[in-house]
Amino acid sequence: MTNWHEFADKALAGHNLTEEEALSVLNAPDAELLSLLDAAYKVRSKHFGNKVKLNMIINTKTGFCPENCGYCAQSIDAKVPIQKYRMMSEEQILAGAERAHEMNSGTYCIVASGRGPTNRELDTVAGAVKKIKAEYDNMRVCACLGILKPGQAEKLKEAGVDRYNHNLNTSKNHHENITTSHTYDDRVSTVEKVKDAGISPCSGVIVGMKETKQDVYHMGQALRELDADSIPVNFLHAMDGTLLEGTNELTPVYCLKVLCLFRFMNPTKEIRISGGREVNLRSLQPLGLYAANSIFIGDYLTTCGQEGNKDIEMLEDMGFEIDYDNAEDREEALV
Repeated sequence: MTNWHEFADKALAGHNLTEEEALSVLNAPDAELLSLLDAAYKVRSKHFGNKVKLNMIINTKTGFCPENCGYCAQSIDAKVPIQKYRMMSEEQILAGAERAHEMNSGTYCIVASGRGPTNRELDTVAGAVKKIKAEYDNMRVCACLGILKPGQAEKLKEAGVDRYNHNLNTSKNHHENITTSHTYDDRVSTVEKVKDAGISPCSGVIVGMKETKQDVYHMGQALRELDADSIPVNFLHAMDGTLLEGTNELTPVYCLKVLCLFRFMNPTKEIRISGGREVNLRSLQPLGLYAANSIFIGDYLTTCGQEGNKDIEMLEDMGFEIDYDNAEDREEALV
């Protein structure tokens, strides 16, 4: 039996896993899962204690996307009957922030479909963020608007955006199997732009898109090198009508191993269990929090999440606390 605590000690000392060690985590016998989670929790608790960050998404623009990402219901090639609408107004985005506040979410994620924002769309988001910051000074705002043009990151920073999300999604080697309408380097470049503008970088992955375990290791390594502050780990929820329709490679136990690996490889970073949590981890969702320290509450972009009350109950049942990012005391969690 592997001594997984040696991996935890290595992570806590600032050392990275080798590819061989990383693959041993993903290939760990299922009978060793609890030992593996215990080691991952050793790292997680050192940096984050028993606290869990809550994030909530608002999908401010749905559909009308020219990109051909195989996992996405909003892709130009997708045949999914989703509701489509143009960019919301500032008032609608502000109303979403009010809902996030009511749900005790410390981070409000403003997401829009498309290759990247037009200047008009960016102005709408920037205007809304200024109002959100005036109303909820302790709320962290994350924007996810696609590939940014020169000067756009700086404008978001000036408006008060704390964090910008642009996922790598998969490994560099596997990228062309998922999309060809933009490059892997396009994604890396956008993350670097927001870092240069002084915005906290958020970048993550989607696991379960027919990648190899070596690809999963390379995803974790790329995010370590990119120094992403927040890492959303999505598990593919393949929808009928997308190019990845019918793909169902994941098991709850494997998903937990992935979370453990990302904790070992990025020990000080916020690791968020994201899209596909409910359908892939299923009854093992709570165990994921022994490795991850963040979740989304509410719905995702085009799929439904677990009811917010259920998420709060899950945290309470496990003895975890909501992390308000050092905000002042707020209302008690939903009951």
